Amino acid sequence: MITAKAPGKLYIAGEYAVVENGYPAILVALNQFVTCTITEAKDEVGQIISRQYHDNSLQWRRRGDQMVVDKRDNPFSYILSAINVTEEFARSLNQRLGIYNIRIDSQLDSQSGKKYGLGSSAAVTVATVKALCEYYQLPVNKEMIFKLSSIAHFDVQGNGSLGDVAASVYGGWIAYRSFDRQWLSEQRHYLDLPALLSLPWPDLKIEPLDAPANLALLIGWTGKPASTSRLVDKISLFKAKQQDEYHRFLDRSKACIHRMIDGFHTGDLDKIKEEIRYNRNLLQELAHRSGVQIETPLLKKLCQIAEEFGGAAKTSGAGGGDCGIVAIDGHADLPAVLDSWAKSRIEHLPLSVYFVNNIRRYTLQVKQR
Repeated sequence: MITAKAPGKLYIAGEYAVVENGYPAILVALNQFVTCTITEAKDEVGQIISRQYHDNSLQWRRRGDQMVVDKRDNPFSYILSAINVTEEFARSLNQRLGIYNIRIDSQLDSQSGKKYGLGSSAAVTVATVKALCEYYQLPVNKEMIFKLSSIAHFDVQGNGSLGDVAASVYGGWIAYRSFDRQWLSEQRHYLDLPALLSLPWPDLKIEPLDAPANLALLIGWTGKPASTSRLVDKISLFKAKQQDEYHRFLDRSKACIHRMIDGFHTGDLDKIKEEIRYNRNLLQELAHRSGVQIETPLLKKLCQIAEEFGGAAKTSGAGGGDCGIVAIDGHADLPAVLDSWAKSRIEHLPLSVYFVNNIRRYTLQVKQR
């Protein structure tokens, strides 16, 4: 039996801009996981089993008279894509393919199946790739696992930055700069996977960050799941119609993230908080100009409460629901923040940062009164 796990993630800053080539964001990996277990199949028939996903549904729409299925929010699409890509790599190394059972267990959704927005599609992709690489005894490192997982994820989603994949592979706090996805799509037609994995990918950069020792991360969930891929689609329409405004947003976001990275390098929590607030303002302006609701009323309330106690807060990821994050001094009255959240029906997710291979472990534990 082979078992591999991948953590969930949250964006700290840089959302939307990071989908463009070479633009940065900051993410964090969390100590909730998707676990992939592989066992040998019997009777030459393999299975893919998941307790969490057995009631999962597909959304579809009309394109003329055609039914078009949207697979981007269906976890089985990512599992199958991860299998296809990893086995393509295994075949290129002359590995004989097997028949096996895959079991997926996820901590990234609630017991009732509600999505918290912790990057479950990326985590299930990474966990499946890692498990299959071990099953086939493939010679891989973190960079190769990231690239295999990115190819598999992008084959399904077709948009997005793949920053959530990077967080699931590398763990901890990371600064991520998105690579040229069009280049990747073109090279897939000409290069086999060993060659593609060995090349540097244009614009890609993944940098581990050390957080200030007094930084506490609070995560609040609004109870309203959101579809990242559909929100990104809507912003793409704004990009096409108002290119000058969109590029001003990109430039300001890049400058903001670079200043925030400097704050991590110098251990300056106040600087990090200042840039989180600035990044929130950028997203609010993007939402106003595009007509896309990024900060819902409950996410706004989450941020207001955190600010009252000295925290810097914003939406995480595409917004429209899901989670908000707070960077705050660990010596602040954190239980009071959580009490106020609870009174506003904002659920605190008691998660901490997950570091791969237990490097640099410290956690500021936050408990509710």
